[in-house]
This record gives sequence, structure tokens and C-alpha cells, in this order.
Amino acid sequence: MSDWAGVRLHVVTGKGGTGKSTVAAALALALASHGKDVLVCEVEGRQGIARMFDVDPLPYAERRIATGLRGDGPGDPTPGVVHALHIDPEAALMEYLSMYYRLGRAGRALDRFGVVEFATTIAPGVRDVLLTGKVYEAVQRNSRNKGAREYDAVVLDAPPTGRITQFLNVSDELAGLAKVGPVKHQAETMMTLFRSPRTAIHFVSVLEEMPVQETTDGIAHVREVGLPVGGVVVNMLRPRDLRVKDLAAARKGELDRAAIASDLAAAGVDVSDELVDGLLDEAHDHAVRRALEDAQHKLVKQLGVPTYELPQLSQGVDLGGLYELAACLREGGMA
Repeated sequence: MSDWAGVRLHVVTGKGGTGKSTVAAALALALASHGKDVLVCEVEGRQGIARMFDVDPLPYAERRIATGLRGDGPGDPTPGVVHALHIDPEAALMEYLSMYYRLGRAGRALDRFGVVEFATTIAPGVRDVLLTGKVYEAVQRNSRNKGAREYDAVVLDAPPTGRITQFLNVSDELAGLAKVGPVKHQAETMMTLFRSPRTAIHFVSVLEEMPVQETTDGIAHVREVGLPVGGVVVNMLRPRDLRVKDLAAARKGELDRAAIASDLAAAGVDVSDELVDGLLDEAHDHAVRRALEDAQHKLVKQLGVPTYELPQLSQGVDLGGLYELAACLREGGMA
């Protein structure tokens, strides 16, 4: 069973460089492994989802990009489908005006005159309402969007941790801009979803001091404004294949040089002092790094939220790597 079986909206955030977009894509594949249809959305304009899935740049339209992760057993359901959507505020506003005010040509005229860009520049809170409003619509499909596909889950590749509270807490961001009216009403309606158990905000981190501290601060800020905290995904984890005592010896420079040279010779390697020195230096650096990671790992465990671990992929992240990470998330109980 998934730890988040009742969640419809999975928000994935993290400090830049931690691989949050990769985790969002892998989570979408994992969620779709149970015969479910999943939509993964991006809002930062980087077309990262398209590059990871090796498809053409995404338009402002929901596009099928992959089949979900297959099950392990013969009785597992047929995998579902992953769709993707690239959301930009201008297109979201045009859709909003068309759906709620029937401003088809008039809305396009506003766009040509640059009114949309002007409005979102002087009022950044409006920009976030437009972006999150489309995500809300994808989760809460209704009769206004006739014929639209209904999804079992939506994954949002969200802005970084430092901006996630401001991005999702749209009702507070609009407090000084719109006291009443449809925009204010829409923001309040969205907050009912974002603050409900149907939403989970997941944090991606690597085992380094700054990302772990930012994750800790981000969880605290999210809780302060009443938004639901999900899990923490520890990404790019180094292999844990050396014994503790061997790591300690490598860190202290106490590895048995003669034994290492003997083992290399037994394996048919041409042994030289330079080779052994290089291996000992590599072992020392790895052991020091592991010690730092272990200290940060303890801090992550103290956060009191479910934790999931993803390995560092030696060949980088391609579509096959995404499926490998998706399997790890499913086995860990995140999907």
C-alpha cells in the first residue's frame, strides 16, 4: 500500500540541484504503475519534463508522454498512462477568461497588447494564482472544462523550497491585491484543496548541509501556514557497500597498504605505488564524504516524516533511469 493512497495532488519541491524535477517525473511513473492515469505539471518554463522523457517541447496542452511502471507479478493491473502539461501564466489566463467570462477574441486581444504580461509583472501573486489555478482545475475537473480527461493523481514539479510556501499560499499573497471578487474567490477555493489531506508537499534533498537545512526550514514554513507536509526524498544516495570499520580505517589513513597491493596482484592487476596511492586517496575522500552524509542522514530522520531513498545513477538520468527510480519509490511505499 502506498503511504499516500488518499492523495490526489503531489507537490514536489526541493533546493536547486537536488533533482526535484527528476523525482517528480519518477513519482508520476510510479503512481501510474497501478493502472492509474497521472498528469505531471511543470510551471517554471524550463521544459525539463520534455527533455527527461525525450519528447518535443510541451505546449499548453495535456500530452501523453509515457506508460506507467509495470508491476512485478502476473496479476498486477495494466500500467496506466502518464500525461504532461507545461503551464505558463499567459495561456492559463486566456483559458480562465474563456471558461469563466467567455472572452475568446477579447482575451486574445488583451494578450496581443501585452496586458497579461503587465498584470503578472506588477502583481506576482496573480501569476501564482494563474499557475496554481490550472493545477487545481486538473485535480478538480468540472463541467466548465467539458471533455477533459480526469486523472487519478496529479504531480506538480513545483518551484524550489525557498518559494514553495509563497507559491501555494495564494490567498495570503492576494490579500493586498483583491479583497473581493472572482480572483479572490478562486484563490480561497484553491486553498481548500491545498490545505486538505488530498494534497501532500514532498521535499527532495541530497545529503549535504545546505539542502538538508533548507528542507528542515521548508517543512517548518509549510506547517506554519497550515499546508500538508508529505515525505522527504533523499536523492542521489551513494552506495552503502563498505563496512563501517573499513570506512573508519580509510578516513584515518589506516588501511592495510600491503593487503590492498596483494589483492590487486591476485586479481591480475599490474600493481604500482602510484596506483595504490591513488586508490588510498580515493578511499579516504569517499570515507570522509560518507561520514558527512551519515551525519546529515541522521538529521533527515529526525524530521519525523516518511523518508524515501533514491540511488545515484552512474550513467545519469535517462528514461530507463526514470523507471529505475520509479521502482525504488514504489518499493519504498511512496506510490
